[in-house]
Amino acid sequence: MPFAFPRFLHPILPKAWRARKPSVAVIRLTGVIGAVSPLRSGLSMATVASSLESGFGMAGVSAVALVINSPGGSPAQSHLIHRRIRSLAIEKKLPVYAFVEDVAASGGYMIACAADEIVADPTSLIGSIGVVSAGFGFDKLIERIGVERRVHTQGEAKAMLDPFRPENPEDIVRLKAIQADVQELFTALVTERRPAVRASGDNLFTGAVWTGRQALPLGLVDGLGDARSTLRARFGDDVVLKLVAEKQGSFVSRLLRRAVPGSTLSDFAGDAFAAIEERAAWARYGL
Repeated sequence: MPFAFPRFLHPILPKAWRARKPSVAVIRLTGVIGAVSPLRSGLSMATVASSLESGFGMAGVSAVALVINSPGGSPAQSHLIHRRIRSLAIEKKLPVYAFVEDVAASGGYMIACAADEIVADPTSLIGSIGVVSAGFGFDKLIERIGVERRVHTQGEAKAMLDPFRPENPEDIVRLKAIQADVQELFTALVTERRPAVRASGDNLFTGAVWTGRQALPLGLVDGLGDARSTLRARFGDDVVLKLVAEKQGSFVSRLLRRAVPGSTLSDFAGDAFAAIEERAAWARYGL
């Protein structure tokens, strides 16, 4: 066994001679998944790729911890983030732990399933394994104020679910088929990553949510707790938690990136509705 210098001598010893403390990279993944508005980017590969690369690339870390707080959002971005985490975990040969704070629902839970273990606060909300599509219908409003909607397409489905025209039953059939395909992928991913869910015998793929305490016996999570306490118990009281800073650029740089020529009033209206939808995503879980 190599000789270990007493701890009180560490401050005056060369760094190479000091006992190395275990360390864990901590990456926070917070927010609605997908593009939210020009000024508030949600979680996406564009916003989290750098943080993931930095966390998994840290020298000497024993594991990577994901602190997740997300009500879900874009299925595609959720899946891309999930796959990137798994790819980096295999490449770097590092275990991954997910810690759920307020909520890991829908796409947020899909991302959590990229971890080897999921630990949740007992009062957090877990699950919502399903697919939802929501929007607004303005056809009666524009009729009332005397506005005529003109749409010209090549392809009968090109204007599918146009919010300014009456809902078309054929569009709903197409949408349901798309949702079923995404749901099949989501279900397969969860059952592959969470064998305990498959073995539980319960139908957990209804879009319902559970508290962290309820989710534990269902196999949706592996334990209850928080990141600091769990990692100290796992790696020792002297474990160093290295928080990976988000790298999205300054407010001004993000504003200039999105302030492209040709922006119209409808763009700002779209931002307003995006903000409403973002708020609604959190509100579904009482947050």
